[in-house]
Amino acid sequence: MARAFLSVFAAVAIFWVSGCGGGSCTPTGTGSTPDTTCTTTTTVTIILHPSAATSVALGGTLQFTADVSGYSNIALSWEVNGVEGGDSTVGTISTSGLYTAPATVPNPATVTVTAISQANTSNEANVSVVIVSGAAVSVAPPAADLLPGKQQQFTATVTGNSNTNVTWLVAGVAGGNSVVGTITAQGLYSAPASLGTAPQSLTVAATTVVDATKTAVASLTLHNNISVGLSPGSATVKTFAQQQFVASVASDTGATFSWNVNGVPGGNATYGTIGDSVDGSGIHHGIYTAPSHVPTTAVSGTNLATGGTRTTPVTVTAVYQADTYFSASAVTTVTSPNQAVQSLPTPLGVSGGNANDTGAGTCCGGTLGSLVSRGGQHYILSNSHVLARTGLGTVGDSIIQPGLFDASCSAAAANTVGTLSQFVDLEAPPASGPVDAALALVSAGKVDASGTILQLGASTTSEGQPTDGAPHAGSGVPPTLYGPDGVTPLRVAKSGRATGLTCSAISAINVTASVTFQRGCGTGPQFQQTYSDLVVVEGGSFSAQGDSGALIVTQDSADPVALLFASSDAASLGAPVSEVLGALADPGTGETPIFVGSSSAHGVAACSLPGAQSLAGASANPVSSVSADDLELAARIRDQNASVLLAYPGVVSLGVGASLDSPAEPALLVIVNPGTRASALPKQVGGVRLRILEQAGSLPPAGILSVSDSQRIMMAQAEIPSTQVLTAAEVARASAAKTDAVAGLLQLSGIQGVGVTASADSPAEAALLVYVVRGSTHAAIPPVVNGVRTAIRASSLFRSGFGSAAGTACAASRRAQPQAQEKR
Repeated sequence: MARAFLSVFAAVAIFWVSGCGGGSCTPTGTGSTPDTTCTTTTTVTIILHPSAATSVALGGTLQFTADVSGYSNIALSWEVNGVEGGDSTVGTISTSGLYTAPATVPNPATVTVTAISQANTSNEANVSVVIVSGAAVSVAPPAADLLPGKQQQFTATVTGNSNTNVTWLVAGVAGGNSVVGTITAQGLYSAPASLGTAPQSLTVAATTVVDATKTAVASLTLHNNISVGLSPGSATVKTFAQQQFVASVASDTGATFSWNVNGVPGGNATYGTIGDSVDGSGIHHGIYTAPSHVPTTAVSGTNLATGGTRTTPVTVTAVYQADTYFSASAVTTVTSPNQAVQSLPTPLGVSGGNANDTGAGTCCGGTLGSLVSRGGQHYILSNSHVLARTGLGTVGDSIIQPGLFDASCSAAAANTVGTLSQFVDLEAPPASGPVDAALALVSAGKVDASGTILQLGASTTSEGQPTDGAPHAGSGVPPTLYGPDGVTPLRVAKSGRATGLTCSAISAINVTASVTFQRGCGTGPQFQQTYSDLVVVEGGSFSAQGDSGALIVTQDSADPVALLFASSDAASLGAPVSEVLGALADPGTGETPIFVGSSSAHGVAACSLPGAQSLAGASANPVSSVSADDLELAARIRDQNASVLLAYPGVVSLGVGASLDSPAEPALLVIVNPGTRASALPKQVGGVRLRILEQAGSLPPAGILSVSDSQRIMMAQAEIPSTQVLTAAEVARASAAKTDAVAGLLQLSGIQGVGVTASADSPAEAALLVYVVRGSTHAAIPPVVNGVRTAIRASSLFRSGFGSAAGTACAASRRAQPQAQEKR
């Protein structure tokens, strides 16, 4: 019996070795059922499908299949992140390879699915699965500043998933703590009651419950409770003058400050400058120096009651350097001496107007521009709408200084300096054409007989203040775009009630424009009048409400050029003095007035003082706004015409960029050798303007330029003043073209003026300057009209003679204010 038992055991052992450790196996499964009983040391190859990393949404499924080879037992076991069958955290997988993602995204969001051979457990295949929630989170506000013990509500917004719950952390601590502050489940943050070091920067984070990988962070800065004092809290400063401000922090006797004006560190020439100084006791002072002119702001739009340019106060700010969150500001009103009551005999260029210029709770005024003589008598020259109330005045009306606006709307608070003598009826002008001009006969001893105008002197005082001076006597000079050299824009200046002494350059002449008036101060019907042969000074800061009637003179010689009478938010309009004087000829004798002033020419010194405005006139072009599509179109037209353009004598290369004549349009850049005659080149190709640039600096590549080379050349040219001469003959050619085209252009929608200027795209050529109404749709303006380039500028409506109610805008030429608000 014992021998027989041993024989049976040996047989069984031999069968086990053959079936489990060798290279073959007798299948026990039937049909398609895999054999799961055989194991082997032979390598089993497993190829999973999908084989690359795949994304699965929360709660979603992904079916895995496998190609198994190398052994008859093809059964597999499945794991997720090493857990057989997975779990609720990383997702589960069935015995058939169906993976089901978890309800929330694990951290990390990528899990590993593993298929293991049951025949040889050392053989497996892996693939990554990325769990995606679709959730996104944002926090508002993105940044906050807070004092101790204060609260800030943060709001988390979850999108892309129905589960919108979040967890909050402060400085990485869930819910925060007493040191960094706490935050509720609803996002209400409470700062700690006290701080050690301040300012202290922290983060507030919101993490989606459904996806721990989705977090939004807001920055939070905690500050100790500091108060900055600034004295005075408000100030009124005359142009060119200085004002001292004192800043302090009670808890920090050694506090230091930085200063800005209207947010500009140290200020600038437009708003005034400020610097820090410290006295012997360590107290910090900000020394504010007012600009040479009253700062202005442009109010755009087609609404006549609000459009135009107004004077505006500035804000001086002291910033505490130990914690720049704390500052103190003072509103500073810059005024011109022109607004004040003047000592008699009064100089001119000052506030004034008709003693009866009131209406609808407002009072109006303008500028008493200059002194003229006629028939042995002296007269004040200004606008008809200033002295004669836009036709409502009567000869003999009292003319006062200052105007009602600067005299609390009371003529009794002003000096009578003349009587209305002669004016042009703005609604029924003479056959020679409309001119906004009037004369007031000077009352004895009330006006400086030398013709002095405020700040128009040839020298400065030792304190840097401009002196008063008279214009050059005579009949004035005709307006031109350039001085005798044909290169330097004709620089001009004016002294007016609102902005004081301003300096700029003529940007257009021979302008025909439609100007809107209001018959009455702050009320009354509106009417339009078309003026011709006007002068334009570009830039809204040259004048503002109340400057109408000011005399525009040349900076170099103080020769009268034009009489300011209207404006928009981007330009000032003046009538040439020859037309003004001609319109005011003596009705009986025909004698025309002449300007009273100095016997010799002199410069206007105020324009050379630090901080004086100095606009570039015709070269002051708006910022380009050309679209990428338009540039691409220009490039195609350039490429199509390159061979023809490059064949012109002097042409070196071609690029694309923005037109300066029409900043919303593209231009073909044509780079030429110095001295190349630009007029020989076409002005447009395929409807695209040509912009001519002389070589500057290193030579550009010949042929077609890259975008970077085009940009480099445009920037280089902007740094170099043009030497191109605009000849009188070229200006005359453009003027003739304008005469032929002006009637048709003004009939087009949205166009309010046409004049002659220098082309910015080709400085040796003149251009027709077309003014369009900003904000309105205007007709298409071709790049060339009658063989002359066109230049396009947008502005609010040209207007003159408006009053207003309840503290809103007054005229660009007059000033109105509710009587109840006058405190001056």
